[in-house]
Amino acid sequence: MSKTKTLPSWRALTQHAVFPQANHDEVARMNVLTHLNYHLSARVLSGVKQSYEQVVKPAFVNAHGHEPQSRHDIRQAMQQEPYFQFWSALRRNTMEMRHQAGRAMVLRQIDDLVRKVDALNEGAASLQLDDSVSLPDNVSLVDIHCQPGCYYTEYFPNDVTVAASYDAGLFVTTAGLLGALSDGGGQGIANWLATEHPDFKPKRILDIGCTIGHNAVPLAQAFPEAEVIAIDVARPCLRYAHARAKALGVDNITFVQANAEQLPQYANESFDLITTAMFWHETSHRAMPAILKTIQRLLKPGGLTLHLEQPQYQGMGLYEQFIRDWDTYFNNEPYWGPMHDLDLTAMLAEAGFQAGDLFEIGVVSKVDEAIFGKREAGQSGEDYGRAPVWNAFGLWKR
Repeated sequence: MSKTKTLPSWRALTQHAVFPQANHDEVARMNVLTHLNYHLSARVLSGVKQSYEQVVKPAFVNAHGHEPQSRHDIRQAMQQEPYFQFWSALRRNTMEMRHQAGRAMVLRQIDDLVRKVDALNEGAASLQLDDSVSLPDNVSLVDIHCQPGCYYTEYFPNDVTVAASYDAGLFVTTAGLLGALSDGGGQGIANWLATEHPDFKPKRILDIGCTIGHNAVPLAQAFPEAEVIAIDVARPCLRYAHARAKALGVDNITFVQANAEQLPQYANESFDLITTAMFWHETSHRAMPAILKTIQRLLKPGGLTLHLEQPQYQGMGLYEQFIRDWDTYFNNEPYWGPMHDLDLTAMLAEAGFQAGDLFEIGVVSKVDEAIFGKREAGQSGEDYGRAPVWNAFGLWKR
C-alpha cells in the first residue's frame, strides 16, 4: 500500500505583518480546498487521460475516420465525457471557492489591513502611484483566473482587498508548491542565476507585472546592492506589494504604477536584468509585441531578459496541449492558449532582438523541503499548469 501524502497546512505560510490573519474555520476552509486541489491533480486527473484514450478517441475515430487533428478537436469531444465534466467542474469550483474564502477572510479585517499597509507606505518615495495610467483591455475586461475584480479593482480609497486575497489564496491553488511566501518562482530565478551565472551581478533590475512582489522580492534579496523597479498597472497590488516588501525587510525595490507597453520615464539601455513571472499568458496579442519592444529598448547590451512561463504548444502532443489549454476556456484565462501558440523566436526578432540568441530552460521552484517536502516536476500534483517548474525563456542582449 502506498504511503498517504501529508500536505502542509495553510498556516505554513509566512505570517508577515500585512498578511491576513485567519481564524480556525478560515484555516480549515483553505486546507480543504488545498487538499482538494492536490487530490484532483494527483488522483483524479489521470482518469481524464484514461477516458480520452479508452472512450473518447476511439469514438472520434469511429465517427470521423481519423484521430483528432488539434487540441480543439479533443476539447470539443471531451466536453461530452462525464469524467472530464466531473474533473473540470471540481477544478473550476475550487478556484471560485478559493476566492470566496479568501475575500471573506480579508473583508472581515480589511480596515485593519489597510491601516497596516498605510503605516508602512506613508511618505515612501519607493511607492509611486499614477492616476494617469489607464488599464489595458487585457486587464480591465477579464476577471483573470476567476478573481473578482481582477488585480485592479478598488472598492474604497487605499483598498488592498484583491491583493491581500491573492496573497492568501495562491497557496490553495498551488498546494503549497511555491513555498511559505508563495515566491518559488522568484526564488527559482535567483537560484538559477547563482548556479549558472554566478558572476552576473545586475545593478538595475526591472520586474514587469509584479502584482504583489512574489518575483521581485527574491530578486531584491539575491542582489541587495541592486536597484529593483517593479511595475504594474494595478494600484491595490502595488500598495500591498510595497508594504509586504517593507514587512519582509526589503528596501531596495521601488514599486511603480506603469504600463510596460510604454515606459518613457526610463532611459534606453538602462537595465541589466528584466524579468516577468507567469505574465505573458495574461497579455494580449496587441500588448505583447509592444512590451517586448520596450524590453529591447531598456535592456543594456550584455544584459539578460528572462521570463517564467508554461511551455509553448509547438512540438507538444495534442492531448497535453488540450489539458494545458483548460485555463483558456474554463478558468477566465482567454489569452492563455493564444499566447502559447505564438512563435517566440519571430516575436523577439520583430522586437529587435537577435532571435537566434533565444534559450529555453527549466526553472524549478525553490521551497522549504522541511515543510513542503521534495516534489520534482512530473510527480504527483502536476496538473499541466500549476507544477513548480517553468519553461523559462530568455536571451542575453548583444
